[in-house]
Amino acid sequence: MALNRKLRAAAVQQVLQEYMPTPEVPLHHSDAFTLLVAVMLSARCTDARVNEVTPALFAMAPDAKTMAATPWKDIRRIIAPCGLSDTKAQRLVETSRLLLERHAGQVPSTFEELEALPGVGHKTASVVMTQAFGHAAFPVDTHIYRLSRRWKLSNGNNVQKVEADLKQLFPKETWGTLHLQMVLWGRQYCPARGCSPTCPVCSKLAQL
Repeated sequence: MALNRKLRAAAVQQVLQEYMPTPEVPLHHSDAFTLLVAVMLSARCTDARVNEVTPALFAMAPDAKTMAATPWKDIRRIIAPCGLSDTKAQRLVETSRLLLERHAGQVPSTFEELEALPGVGHKTASVVMTQAFGHAAFPVDTHIYRLSRRWKLSNGNNVQKVEADLKQLFPKETWGTLHLQMVLWGRQYCPARGCSPTCPVCSKLAQL
């Protein structure tokens, strides 16, 4: 089983690298703070919708200092299309306040410090760690979770197990790129409603 997974992982990585060698971060941002905010807003919301609201939000509050001083109801008005706007707005203000209090207004670059912030779970921290700071991390979202199981890279029944399995299968230095490749692949080629017969990854795996 371990050998079979290794072969499947190598095939997956080969196809993803061929089709998406330089995947772009889907959430628009200019620094670690705006990335953190965008990822927090993306909970139960599409990246496209987040990208629609963040220009106005960042024009009003581009950093922790201004975000912390902004009434949460003003933030809620802007981010309402993202859903859960009451909770998200209050968490953005509180997180910004804690960034000022604990980190001089800067986004910290450790998992422990990031996950101590309101509304920042392990996946959000992982995205910030890899995309803002270049640290090794493999965020597992719904796309990666289902693709990992569909491609038989993991049989984990939770994101923690899937993340651990993927980290064992792929070289550490490729985790950040693979995360983006798998997210974009799941959206474009291999959606939740069912794999297209022409999906290059699934077609290649069927030959193993």
